[in-house]
Amino acid sequence: MTRADGSGEWMAMHIFYAADSRPVLTECLRPLVHDLRERNLLERFFFINYWLEGQHVRFRVKPRTPELAGEVRERVVEAVTAYLKRRPALYDYDSEFLLEMYEDMFRLEYSEEERVERYGSDGPMPLRENNTFAFLPYEPEYAKYGGPKGIELAEWHFEHSSDLVLNILARTNTHLRTVLLGIASQLMMVMGTTFMPDRGDLGTFWTRYHDFWQHAFKLTDLATVEKYEENFDQMSARLSQRFHDIEAGVHGTDGTRLSSFAHDWAEHCAELRARVVDLSAKGDLLFPAWDPERMRHSDGAGEFEPVTDPDTALRILLSPYMHMTNNRLGATIVDEAYLSYLLARVVGRPSFPLSERAS
Repeated sequence: MTRADGSGEWMAMHIFYAADSRPVLTECLRPLVHDLRERNLLERFFFINYWLEGQHVRFRVKPRTPELAGEVRERVVEAVTAYLKRRPALYDYDSEFLLEMYEDMFRLEYSEEERVERYGSDGPMPLRENNTFAFLPYEPEYAKYGGPKGIELAEWHFEHSSDLVLNILARTNTHLRTVLLGIASQLMMVMGTTFMPDRGDLGTFWTRYHDFWQHAFKLTDLATVEKYEENFDQMSARLSQRFHDIEAGVHGTDGTRLSSFAHDWAEHCAELRARVVDLSAKGDLLFPAWDPERMRHSDGAGEFEPVTDPDTALRILLSPYMHMTNNRLGATIVDEAYLSYLLARVVGRPSFPLSERAS
């Protein structure tokens, strides 16, 4: 099938790998994407890390034309097969522990009707065999990203995000937690200050972002928040200075304060913001009803409606955009809850157990 832009259909390979995904990304997918581009086969790509039916990388590729789909698929299969043979994950899933965690995650992201449709009414979620791959349907999340036009924008953004993360993973020691959190916090600062220049708005966003994750996964108790505060006291001066530098770079007062990756990310986020605003003004971003307190679309929302207020559209999209970049980088939900708490404090939110605000 030929799409309106002349390209082929998306294909989605799920690579089941019960180990750190960074080698898959840097040693397999990064050179594979480079090769597909060099051969002029690739229209677009992106990846995410996911958990459904076992830990895996979802690698989505869109051939430049329908006629090239066979060659693209062949080269993807060849590269991934060779990688899994050369460097398989050496340990398998801890099935009992993972299934319990995945059941909780499934209830958060999917309805009971979707569970029955996928797996029937009885029995656990199946786990796919480690060190295997499968081509599975690509299911765009229209409700989350704003309908067909919003998905097109998201796919464009996801490619930039994926390229950025692949380059970061290849060039930095993100296996060190301090490095990973430092980079993730800077990317969150850049996107946050781009989408929400007002510090008050941004502080409210990061507070709700923290509350969403801690409420969904019951991550934060009083002792945890006290530890957050202890860490913030130790790093507040450095973290605040870094935020000021990024804020100045993003708002154009002093771009020299941005690192190379933050500078590139800032340029992309500025263009992304402009595209969101443009689509919103045209009535091309379509969402179900949005609950700003829970940072999610309301249950049983019914028909999609256009969101024509740019600030509302930016608030809705900032959360999934930010989360998926963190996902690609390898930051966990626990990491996101921690970083959003610290960042809320940096922009002046009060020191108190944010977990008490969740409902």
